Amino acid sequence: MPREGLIGAFCVAALIALVAVGLWQTGGTGAPAWGIMPHRLEAVMGTDGTLAAVVRPAEHRSAADALREAEHTLRTLEAQLSAWLDRSEVGRFNRAGADVEVPLSASTMAVLHAARRAYAETGGAFDVTCLPQIELWRQAAQSGRPPANADVAAARAASNWSQVRLTDAGAVKEQAGVELDLGGIAKGYAIDRAVETLKRHGLRGALVNLGGDIRCFGPTPSGEPWTIDLQDPFGHGKLGSILATDVAVCTSGGYQRYFEVDGRRRSHILDPRTGQPSETASSVTVIGPDALTADIWATALSVLGPEGLDLLPGELDALIVAGDKTHHRVVMTDGFRRRFRSAGEQ
Repeated sequence: MPREGLIGAFCVAALIALVAVGLWQTGGTGAPAWGIMPHRLEAVMGTDGTLAAVVRPAEHRSAADALREAEHTLRTLEAQLSAWLDRSEVGRFNRAGADVEVPLSASTMAVLHAARRAYAETGGAFDVTCLPQIELWRQAAQSGRPPANADVAAARAASNWSQVRLTDAGAVKEQAGVELDLGGIAKGYAIDRAVETLKRHGLRGALVNLGGDIRCFGPTPSGEPWTIDLQDPFGHGKLGSILATDVAVCTSGGYQRYFEVDGRRRSHILDPRTGQPSETASSVTVIGPDALTADIWATALSVLGPEGLDLLPGELDALIVAGDKTHHRVVMTDGFRRRFRSAGEQ
């Protein structure tokens, strides 16, 4: 049975998640009780973000230590997983020749195994082996001309899990042209690891926001769930908000990042099955128990569109804005609708 429901023509919104960090809450005596300690992140995995811990005033020092350690976790994983850092593990794999085993850490191996499972679960709509296709469209954006069909076909031929063999200690290419881009999964994995770091420090509640991909746990200082606003991918308005506790909320879409080719904006999210920029969804937000899974499906549904909701695992919920600014519709699962508050209800 389809898990989607259709809402009418909203002035669509969603999908950069924004979290307001508040002031200290006070108890009945006026004494400070709980507050939020924010920690700004700059230039991590190609984006900015925020860490936020729910603490008492006396816990400032220990909370600051927890936040710094969580940032260190994120930057360590970036140094392993980024395809754009030559010295990263993924960078070394991408530069390696065929039939050479590239040693990889447990973290990188965990991400690759998850990515390979996701490839099968999404029918190839989520494919981290598609870096040759991405590079082709980057070159097209620089020249202003779409790539030739023969070049698209060659890039697709080099983008295939059958060309990558995972071993106990690393990975091996079957042909030299194979390259990985973990952009649709690495942030989610890193966010989950950062949350683990914060939990180990015994925080009452916290939030990790990396470029609009979010995971939170525990309550806010007032004891309420975290409020995450959903913004319009076609403008500056707000569709509404969702209430989140102990979940991840990840967003994907081509409305902020895109290729401009032949005078036309095209999504930076490619359909790896065709080698063409995806046009099925303007933006997608997925709610799930962990950021890795939510991150994967936010990307996959950006390729699959509303029809992909039939494949969505039962523990996930999603909202999809399908179409363009002139003609669009908003589709969401029943579970997403139960969390959602429209702007008119606030």
